[in-house]
Amino acid sequence: MKVSIITIVYNNENTIEGTIKSVLSQTYPDIEYIVVDGASTDGTLKVIEKYKNQISKMISEKDKGLYDALNRGIKVATGDIIGIIHSDDFYRDEYSIEKVVSVFKQNSVDSMYADVEFVEAEAPDRVIRHYKSKIFTPNRFQYGIMPAHPTFFAKKEVFKKYGYYKIDYKIAADFELLLRFLYKEKVSTFYLPEVLIRMRVGGLSTGGLSSNILLNQEILKACNDNGVSTNLFKIYSKYFFKIFEYKNLAGRIANSIFSKLVLKNKLPFTLALCI
Repeated sequence: MKVSIITIVYNNENTIEGTIKSVLSQTYPDIEYIVVDGASTDGTLKVIEKYKNQISKMISEKDKGLYDALNRGIKVATGDIIGIIHSDDFYRDEYSIEKVVSVFKQNSVDSMYADVEFVEAEAPDRVIRHYKSKIFTPNRFQYGIMPAHPTFFAKKEVFKKYGYYKIDYKIAADFELLLRFLYKEKVSTFYLPEVLIRMRVGGLSTGGLSSNILLNQEILKACNDNGVSTNLFKIYSKYFFKIFEYKNLAGRIANSIFSKLVLKNKLPFTLALCI
């Protein structure tokens, strides 16, 4: 069973090497690693060049944004299973893909997801928050809650049958795709109660409050487009519910700090604002 792993990157020379090493260190032998670069102008391509003999496919060209780049990678992938890891992220250990493949081999499912840890950008061993996808059920899409998208793996035939990321979404195409797959099309799935990926938080601002507003507007659009009855009150209520994931006041303060960090993340990644 071949696994295609896709990394998209644009001008991220500081962390892309860690992501590449994380993929190359995986013990599972049948991995197709695809790197899609958006024609970077910093030192990103030089870093990637160091590993060209270990990268299965490399694309470097201008694209229409994050989700267009993801689609390009998925469409050239030849693996049975598709997974994504962004250039700020890394697998928690070298057995992550082995665990993924075991899920597909032992269960009759077309997709799976797991847990994710958010870590400090400059101290990746320091965990800020542990998000357990266990809280997710398809009914919770109406509240803007989704499984951990970076841990989502699906058979390639699922993308062929039900489509790719919609590039008319600026910040929530990952939410829309998971909603479409898991709710509308009822793609079979499995939850693995383990952390597969660690995500760095921090970086350059992408708009702060305005990005958050756009995010929730797009979540509302995604729900409407896929037959989920909801409203903005329900969607914004997720910010109230998530404070109860913390057991003490210190945890709630940490959550507030984390939310501010997320709004400065240079990747328009829906998960961090949806949980």
